Amino acid sequence: MTGSDVAVDFTDYFGKRVVVTGCSSGIGRAVARTLLDLGADVIGVDRNEPDPSLRHFVEVDLGDPDSIRRGTEVVGGSVDALFNCAALPPMAPPMDLLRVNFLGTRLLTERIAAGMSDGAAIVSTSSDGGFRWRKRLPLLLEFLGAESFDAALAWYESNADRAGHPYAFGKEALNVWTMTTSSALITRGIRINTVSPGSVQTPMLEAIENVFPAEMLDATTHVIGRRSTADEQVAPMLFLNSPMASYVNGADLVVDGGHWAQLSAAGDLWD
Repeated sequence: MTGSDVAVDFTDYFGKRVVVTGCSSGIGRAVARTLLDLGADVIGVDRNEPDPSLRHFVEVDLGDPDSIRRGTEVVGGSVDALFNCAALPPMAPPMDLLRVNFLGTRLLTERIAAGMSDGAAIVSTSSDGGFRWRKRLPLLLEFLGAESFDAALAWYESNADRAGHPYAFGKEALNVWTMTTSSALITRGIRINTVSPGSVQTPMLEAIENVFPAEMLDATTHVIGRRSTADEQVAPMLFLNSPMASYVNGADLVVDGGHWAQLSAAGDLWD
């Protein structure tokens, strides 16, 4: 089976009000397009207007707390499902990486979740790059104790040597924050999960290829022998935010063709 063979049929999304961040390209665009086909009321959130334009689009810079606050006020109302797909590539400026890939995603999610009701769900795109959160849990919990944008940025600036590269650290933080948040949200009937893709052929990956050696990226596809398409990431995300996953909460679903499993079996996750 290849990416073009994947069929998605989630009729429960018909008429649902959903928000998709990063809707202008890559996985976010694929998710938004599929949800539109399923009859959902899709609100796209991005820095760049999507093409073709969604009927409902809100311009938001996830690196700017004020932009997030304004944008979520425009979204308003009750939201049935949130798909966090926006992210910056690893070679972006370090503090921008932390702002967009974790802090902005956290703030937007908190504000959208405040208007959600029983049965709603959230899924965020993490990464294989965040798989070492288990080894770094005390450090990540320390970071998550800085609850505001400014406090978290100040913490990272003071602890950058311990935290390491902000791309991996931000994805690790997203995984752990999702787990810690899941127990609070589920008391309101709201589920939250993450997915962790490996190499997905998107404009972001193309930008990464211009900077990083091809053999480094190819290592993540060794088990399955190819990269994922953006469409192959859609069904797992739709599943997690659908009633079919009603008992799945605080989980990280790895969608990487077996790369994470190979590392786990070899013990490399703990190195």
